[in-house]
Amino acid sequence: RNTLCYNIAFIILGTILSVTIAILLSEVKAKAAKFYQSFILLPHLISWVIISYLVFAFLSAESGFINNTILAALGKEGINWYSEAKYWPVIIVLVYLWQSTGYTSIVYYASVVGFDKGYYEAAELEGAGPWQKIRYITLPLLRPVIITMVMLSVGRIFYSDFGLFYQLSQGASGSIFKTTATIDTYIYNALRSSTIGMTSAAAFFQSVACCITIILANAIVKKFDEDSAII
Repeated sequence: RNTLCYNIAFIILGTILSVTIAILLSEVKAKAAKFYQSFILLPHLISWVIISYLVFAFLSAESGFINNTILAALGKEGINWYSEAKYWPVIIVLVYLWQSTGYTSIVYYASVVGFDKGYYEAAELEGAGPWQKIRYITLPLLRPVIITMVMLSVGRIFYSDFGLFYQLSQGASGSIFKTTATIDTYIYNALRSSTIGMTSAAAFFQSVACCITIILANAIVKKFDEDSAII
């Protein structure tokens, strides 16, 4: 459940945010765009170990920035974030988007800047505004790239980023286990318990399930838009 639900949220929110950032980057000057690209790509180059320490600096019950600065200034009691499972779906999704969106947005941005400028010039002559150009030119031209990127993500929908779920939650254990545990953390914990058979079975299930999922996704895409299918 966690593996599927988190990945669906990552795909939907990540795609919307990445496309939005790519379009915004295409609307600024080239020099500024290069600066913004470097800035938003930086989190993608940081390991999950370091990110987990950064998150801990914010969420620590004793010395965390949120408890000691924000909540204290508001006159509210601190929260033991690493024991409250209800907060972790939001924390995991936000951290994932912060870490990964910069990379995927650059992929979309590279496609947007390659579009023929003649389309936009013709639209301007017809009186089209910025939103109309995005709606009727940029998004339709970007659709094949979006479909391809989504299908590649769907192909790994039964996998999870081990560093994200294990490092960020400090072992995916305790009272937040049911909220942060995924198939990958399960396989890791099973391997530590020396249950090689169960570990192999779980890994095999992931591979087969992802293969079936991407074939089904490709069949659906092929039915509606054959040119956008990857198989």
